[in-house]
Amino acid sequence: MVQKYRMYIAGEWVDADSGETFTSTNPYNGEVWAEFPAGDKTDIDRAVSAARTAFENVWSTTLPGERARIMRQIAAAIGKHAEYLAQIETQDNGKLIREMSAQTKYMVDYYHYFAGAADKIHGEVIPTDKATMFNYTLREPVGVVGAIVPWNSPLLLLSWKLAPALAAGCTMVVKPAEQTSASTLEFVRLVLEATDLPPGVFNVVTGFGPSAGAALAQHPDVNKLAFTGSSQTGKIVAHAAAENHTRLSLELGGKSPNIVFEDANLDNAVNGIMKGIFAATGQTCMAGSRLLVHESVKEELLDKLARRAGQIKMGDPQSMETEMGPVAFKEQLDKIKYYCQKGVEEGATVVTGGKAPTRDDLTSGYFFEPTIFSDLTNQMQIAREEIFGPVLCAIPFSTEEEAIRIANDTPYGLGAGIWTYNIQRAHRLAKAIKAGTVWVNNYRVVSYASPFGGFKASGYGRENGLEAIRDYTQVKSVWIELADRVGDPFTLG
Repeated sequence: MVQKYRMYIAGEWVDADSGETFTSTNPYNGEVWAEFPAGDKTDIDRAVSAARTAFENVWSTTLPGERARIMRQIAAAIGKHAEYLAQIETQDNGKLIREMSAQTKYMVDYYHYFAGAADKIHGEVIPTDKATMFNYTLREPVGVVGAIVPWNSPLLLLSWKLAPALAAGCTMVVKPAEQTSASTLEFVRLVLEATDLPPGVFNVVTGFGPSAGAALAQHPDVNKLAFTGSSQTGKIVAHAAAENHTRLSLELGGKSPNIVFEDANLDNAVNGIMKGIFAATGQTCMAGSRLLVHESVKEELLDKLARRAGQIKMGDPQSMETEMGPVAFKEQLDKIKYYCQKGVEEGATVVTGGKAPTRDDLTSGYFFEPTIFSDLTNQMQIAREEIFGPVLCAIPFSTEEEAIRIANDTPYGLGAGIWTYNIQRAHRLAKAIKAGTVWVNNYRVVSYASPFGGFKASGYGRENGLEAIRDYTQVKSVWIELADRVGDPFTLG
């Protein structure tokens, strides 16, 4: 049975103005399971208008303590229904229930953290060199936020935006990825049932990127855009935002290096590398898709990795026993196949994987084997472009300087891993590598309290931590003349 959904605008469940719809396919079995309204510019206009009204008349003037109270209600609703939300996400994008369940449960902490920050957003008094002037700053919400979220971890990455936005006093219109819209709409339904969130503060318009997404990015009454997605789409969003001088934060792609030195604990490194590239079927922006390994331990490490990759349990992502699920949708699977074929043509060696599995229970879904390439250089296409799949590219190095050079020789700069017990080396590389997050002797660890974002083509702005609050507020400087008489009108100051 196909589940039919409606959008949420101004406190009401509505169809697209056009009446058009689209469907979502379960990547595990290839079956259509849900239908959504295909929103476009008209629907975006309605949603932005609702968000503007709610911002001006309700949410921006709601006391911080009251905003915090409602956010804690959201946290409680998530906690109560975390498993259900995880099941919806897994059905929509094929990622492991064990990962989605952990994510939805952890989302509770995001809303509690930012609820705690809501009444701590303040300006400061500034001592200046103007003897008769009193100067202070106000930190105010930016206004209406347009959020465009990806298909790989929809609710977690929505929460990275929504929680700080609500705490700051902003309202939001979100356009979920067309491949994975269900969990966002289920999230809204549960929030509505359990909280006092005013109508119009949070709105959801489902639809396609070139229509609904473009309309949101180009909208003149959106004050800030928060986008997570590919670097190529990020360019399009940035151009659209520039037309209206819209504030923008971009969390984009990566080709992150996982660097293993000769003194590393190789068993720990294997776990970290697997965690970085295969645990999410490679469908994560921070995937450690480039393995930089010291030549003295290359063969041993690749042997350990190949044996462990060959033991990965592929299957139903709803099963807690499964270690790797399908790719989210067919077009993404085709992209992975293309890059693997390209790697072979470029002269790289397939250590393991490199094809779709032939096991009977996997052939109806969008599965691809965990894949490791060796004998490649950093200049090959598979080493330079984001594949967003379970494909690891192993590149040898001989010196610390060479490892740094290869690590930084990329358009991206989202994350990096360093595996070494040499503490001086760890600090040297953490400073030298051009990336927004660097992990030492671990990988793919995030927290609501620590900022996350990229350098270079991996974007700008930060999500999580108090840095995120700053992205949803703007600073106003206020000057008060204390003297009874104003001085010379033709002299500055």
